[in-house]
Amino acid sequence: MSGKRRPVSSPLALAVLAQLAEGPMHPYEIAATLRSRGKEHSIKLNYGSLYTVVDNLARHGLIEAVEARREGRRPERTVYRLTEAGQAELDDWMTELLSAPVKEYPQFEAALSLLPALGPDEVLDSLRQRVSILEKAIDDERAQLTGLRTVLPRLVLLETEYGLRMREAELDWVRGLVSDLEDGSLPGLAEWRDWHRTGDMPTSLAELSATAVADVMSGGNGRPGERTASSGDQPASGPGEEPPD
Repeated sequence: MSGKRRPVSSPLALAVLAQLAEGPMHPYEIAATLRSRGKEHSIKLNYGSLYTVVDNLARHGLIEAVEARREGRRPERTVYRLTEAGQAELDDWMTELLSAPVKEYPQFEAALSLLPALGPDEVLDSLRQRVSILEKAIDDERAQLTGLRTVLPRLVLLETEYGLRMREAELDWVRGLVSDLEDGSLPGLAEWRDWHRTGDMPTSLAELSATAVADVMSGGNGRPGERTASSGDQPASGPGEEPPD
């Protein structure tokens, strides 16, 4: 499920709209408020990107400059406020993000999709390292969350709570995969090991083509290892035509 196209679509832009919904601010104040609330752990924040986002939001009429403010000897800073269009965008965007799951592309998932590129022993060593790092990170986050709960309401800690639960679930899954590798129960492990020993990918792995797997996952009638018209017997382009770029 894909989200609708938005004039300014970064998470930082959403954060700026949300901050200005609280009242007019200048960009430095927006950044300082986000940092004071620990939001940089959930939203990538740097001043160069922030000023670019603010300019883009203003150009699309989602925020507008209301005054230039000088504090002491500091440089003059432009204060912005949310427009009516910006409030509507914020409401619609937040509702979409909360209600509609979308396909994301985390780096760990990408590495898992290409796992056979490394040998089983290298993978096992790497995953053991990941388990150790996750265990330490989870211990730290649990302690941090416990401390924060003594001074802040749960409402402003939900992303921290969610992130911790996701790490805990990842750790549980990775531990299971490590166990399967250690006791040899992972299906295809022997072929995978032989491939790296001999340099020749076995037929049973080679036939798991992307097209065949995609067909099965999309509800088609194909089976991994079976070639169908949709999985490569017919060219994608017409006779005599070059395949598309």
